[in-house]
Amino acid sequence: MKKFFILFFLPCFLYAELILEITKGTDDPYKVAIVQFNGEEKLSSEIHGIIINNLKRSGEFKVFTSSELLSIPSKESEIIFNDFRILNIDYLVLGSVLNGDIIYEVYDIRKGSKIRTSTVYGIPNKNRQLAHYVSDGIYEEITGIKGIASTKILYVTQDRNYKLIVADADGKNEQILLESSEPIISPTWSPDSRKVAYVSFETGMAQVFIQNIANGEREIVIENKNQISSPAWSPDGKFLSLTLYQDGNAEIYILNLTNKNLTRLTNHYSIDTESTWSPKGSKIMFTSGRSGSPQLYELDLRKYNAKPKRITFDGNYNAKGSYLPNSDGIVFVHRTNSNFQIAMKYFDENFIRPLTISQMDESPSISPNGNVIVYAIKDSGMGLLAGVTLSGARFRLPAKNGAVREPSWSGFLR
Repeated sequence: MKKFFILFFLPCFLYAELILEITKGTDDPYKVAIVQFNGEEKLSSEIHGIIINNLKRSGEFKVFTSSELLSIPSKESEIIFNDFRILNIDYLVLGSVLNGDIIYEVYDIRKGSKIRTSTVYGIPNKNRQLAHYVSDGIYEEITGIKGIASTKILYVTQDRNYKLIVADADGKNEQILLESSEPIISPTWSPDSRKVAYVSFETGMAQVFIQNIANGEREIVIENKNQISSPAWSPDGKFLSLTLYQDGNAEIYILNLTNKNLTRLTNHYSIDTESTWSPKGSKIMFTSGRSGSPQLYELDLRKYNAKPKRITFDGNYNAKGSYLPNSDGIVFVHRTNSNFQIAMKYFDENFIRPLTISQMDESPSISPNGNVIVYAIKDSGMGLLAGVTLSGARFRLPAKNGAVREPSWSGFLR
């Protein structure tokens, strides 16, 4: 019988399916007062709410709104710093919305001085994005770390069909990139976050596609009669590392996206898969069973005829690794007893740090600032996304309908 499948790949939009739930904040949050910005009431209120939610979502802020304050300044000359010190507030944010632009100021209450003035210039019909940019500026000024409110998350949902979806980091503004009756797995962003690569089974076997986010145009990366999976972009966007089954065994290859030349990296009778590039592109990490159980190995691309080096030794299962953006460690799936958890290991330490406590955590993806890991979990048999910050804050992004899996975090978009 001929097999039929449903496939849509023109970008379209829908009401957001993901619902943000903060499950745990950090033990010692920054205390910030945010006064609703001056300007047109409806627009100012919308932006105010988004900024508050962004900071709360990080789990690192306790946000005070106007109703909780002793005084409500609208400009610098009206600030009574002692009114905020009494409430043990660390920072104050004031601002205004004028002709679509947002001007905001951050004040250090303890120092009694202004520490930031910034302008975010208007983008037509992009009020949420403007609020995300403001949130990122506030976050960076206070924490010293670049904010990620304006980044995107890519993921797969499964209900009646499989959908490849991109959304804002808070789960809003969902856009369907692809819908198919056949599985979609392993989505990953290009370094410039303008394209994504993923595996689709629409041809009856696993094949890798690249798709443009803006216009939906896509292409199969290489015509091959064998299964291809686990794509990963090189940091310069010129290559993909892939898992190919050309000789009946899973091996790691590098595909030159310009001339389509393939270079084989591994040659072992065990399964080698789930490759990822180091931030500078000089090394590739992958999962291999060559030691008798799934473990992470690293290959130095700068060395001629280099041999894979095993880099995980704790436990009998370590897989699906990713490098931290600053190259000082890795995040991966680790099995403890019968539980699969997300773990982290710094290269200068000889032990791992479990980050999650669920029983079936998988597919970790690291935010571009290296401070948040989003991953897939199962709760009561339902797949959903969850996140943890390095400071211990936690959140969940369950869907209204269907299961959610395979998250992938974009790079910085601004």
